[in-house]
Amino acid sequence: MSSRTHIAILMHDTLAAQGLKSIVENQFAATVHVVETEEQLMAQPADWADFIVTDAAHFVSQLPYFLPRQARTIVVAAHQAAPAPAGVTVINPHDDLDSLLTQLGRCLRTDAAAQATATPALSQRETEVLRLIASGKINKEIAGELHISLNTVLTHRKNITSKLDIKSVSGLTFYAMMNGLV
Repeated sequence: MSSRTHIAILMHDTLAAQGLKSIVENQFAATVHVVETEEQLMAQPADWADFIVTDAAHFVSQLPYFLPRQARTIVVAAHQAAPAPAGVTVINPHDDLDSLLTQLGRCLRTDAAAQATATPALSQRETEVLRLIASGKINKEIAGELHISLNTVLTHRKNITSKLDIKSVSGLTFYAMMNGLV
């Protein structure tokens, strides 16, 4: 890396946060700030940290804060109950040091453009259709609300399921919720 990466760490476990800070500062060209509360993190300007490392509890409790920053969020979680939102990296604190360094290095060396291409972007209309699917609307209702034909709705649904590789309505709804679309 040519310039120093700024990383914020917000974790309930102070010892883990300080240990992670030490590891990252010793292994990468990074400036690490450990913040003690969610309020301290949210008081900072939106772009003050290149990456935010947090534990699963903080991630879930502050989902509206983290979702817009998902490409810059690294969640430390020993157990992953559900798939992480697209763009969010999850690392297991129980992995060996070499594996952790590899995972962190991959995250810290990945630029925003590469992360943006990892998840196919939905068009604005596809996002609207997905939002309506997640709110429980059927195809005919979506067509009426968006003033488009039923065939157009079906085409959008086909494109959405193809891009996201999610076939069920419940899966699409979960995706929409986890990505802040509903």
